[in-house]
Amino acid sequence: MKNKIIGFIGGGNMATAIIGGILASGLAVKEQILAADKTENALAALRERFGIRTTHSNQEAAEAADILFLAVKPHILPEAIAEMKDNIDADMLLVSIAAGKSIASIESLFGREIKLVRAMPNTPALVGEGMSALCANARVSEAELAEIRAVFNSFGVCEFVPESMMDTVVGVSGSSPAYVYLFIEAMADAAVADGMPRAQAYKFAAQSVLGSAKMVLETGSHPGALKDAVCSPGGTTIEAVAILEEEGMRHAVIRAQRACVQKSKDMGK
Repeated sequence: MKNKIIGFIGGGNMATAIIGGILASGLAVKEQILAADKTENALAALRERFGIRTTHSNQEAAEAADILFLAVKPHILPEAIAEMKDNIDADMLLVSIAAGKSIASIESLFGREIKLVRAMPNTPALVGEGMSALCANARVSEAELAEIRAVFNSFGVCEFVPESMMDTVVGVSGSSPAYVYLFIEAMADAAVADGMPRAQAYKFAAQSVLGSAKMVLETGSHPGALKDAVCSPGGTTIEAVAILEEEGMRHAVIRAQRACVQKSKDMGK
């Protein structure tokens, strides 16, 4: 990405995560990044943290950029595109992180052929542990796909998926941090009920979840096998697991996640 200008329309949390990843990984230097936002507070925070260039003008960012990230809320996207679509040339690579906005719907807002990658990151990107899904239209080259893959891997992990899977991605990674936070909170509440100070309870619960996730990723073992390995015959863990199964934890998670996916599909209509 050397000698390329990377522009951002929107300077919120996800833009911050992406910029942080790009700079920390050495994919680009601060002089290559230009962020646009209507809010001075957002731009000031970016300047203070990263030392990048900023502007209030979407047109300025679009005109300067070789790669342009559309990092605004979905309901703001049509207005943002209308402001700067005439500043987009045919060779510019666009990357949208607007949830629920399909490639076809974004192309229609530009009214002509564009190079477009659609991305779905999640909030753990803010601490360098994001899980992002990517898909692209036919005009994006393999070299450009590799560049964008490197960007999203700079603040976590990414996978290319068919666009038809994007609603599933919303359920399994986009929204799932909230499910995990609820689980951590419940475990901490139980520990507090048994006498542990709350701050310490959150630390024990969160670190246990983090370590368990790493076990799944790094060992390649089936989650069920890892669960079984913790459950000694007649022991404490199988007692807890039996209650979770009795109370329908597995079924509740599946139902909740599938409801999330259906809501995403409905919002995209």
